Amino acid sequence: MARQKGVKPVASNRRARHDYFVEETYECGLALHGTEVKSIRQGHVSLKESFARVKDGEAFVEGMHISPYEQGNIFNTDPMRPKKLLLHKAEIRKLLQQVQRKGYTLIPLQLYLKDGRVKLELGVCMGKHLHDKRDAAAERDMKMQAARAVRHQSAD
Repeated sequence: MARQKGVKPVASNRRARHDYFVEETYECGLALHGTEVKSIRQGHVSLKESFARVKDGEAFVEGMHISPYEQGNIFNTDPMRPKKLLLHKAEIRKLLQQVQRKGYTLIPLQLYLKDGRVKLELGVCMGKHLHDKRDAAAERDMKMQAARAVRHQSAD
């Protein structure tokens, strides 16, 4: 079977951009078992409440749920097991420095297939306060009203 070209989104953590300010993003690979890849290709993955951490010089994503593959039988693994992130050593050191600053955390933003390989978009994020969320909602509402007014004016 030939490898698919291009990027195909599989799952996204839409809640992350609502709850966090995304300072920087990284693209990284994942160390997975074969049945996990097959399940991801079918779209049976959830990034809700997932996060990443650096431990012993390696980066892991935890809380990411990959449903067991239906035809996987004994080869299926624990759906919630920590998955190793494939990053360069310099990138891991940089992530560790950024996370050690107050208030920063690593959040998976999106999981996608890029040229047939599973990739994860990892964000260095800082948590939003309630008033920041309200400001973002108010700004979004103002943009929608402005767009609605422009459409209304052009219809007349």
